Amino acid sequence: DFMVLKALIRLRQISNHPRLVEPEYAGESGKFREVFRMLGEVIGAGHKVLVFSSFVKYLNLVAGEVEQRGWNYTMLTGTTADREREIRRFASDAACQLFLISLKAGGVGLNLTEADYVFILDPWWNLAAENQAVSRAHRMGQKQAVFVYRFITAGTLEEKILAIQERKQRLADAVVGVSATVPLNSPFLPMCSTVRALFRAAFRSWVTMTMAMPSF
Repeated sequence: DFMVLKALIRLRQISNHPRLVEPEYAGESGKFREVFRMLGEVIGAGHKVLVFSSFVKYLNLVAGEVEQRGWNYTMLTGTTADREREIRRFASDAACQLFLISLKAGGVGLNLTEADYVFILDPWWNLAAENQAVSRAHRMGQKQAVFVYRFITAGTLEEKILAIQERKQRLADAVVGVSATVPLNSPFLPMCSTVRALFRAAFRSWVTMTMAMPSF
């Protein structure tokens, strides 16, 4: 139902910052404050950071605060006209320590090994999408340890999303684990193969459904 989906999106946005839903909101956001506290420490230590969010509106809010602090940054969303220019700037400009990226625009096809920190500002329904984003820094040629931080607001829908991610991962691990223990000559092997095929089909459908959810 569209209204349910819209309500879920608004709840996710509020978890990031109430201003995403109420532009006139003048109060603070605990997550927003913590994100910038940690960004200040990481940038101050000379590191480069990839900052991912599902919401372009939230990235714009982050960008506004970044500009107020005088930090150099670049940004990649679905509306970015010249992706390669933004990527080159982050890679070649030592003073440009922040790359703000929408999860959909930057989840695949990027090699950003200059970064050694990754911030996931909000959880996505599909953990695989988050892992793809993280792997932008974990590419061939990466010589540094990469630190990943996921920001979750306590007592909100984000905790429910995190629980869904964990249950889904346990289910995937259980299916793989059971099939791996079946001997090749077992009469149950065809059954296990069928179960795996059904699971993969369901997984693809689930991924398609979750990735199709709009990003505002």
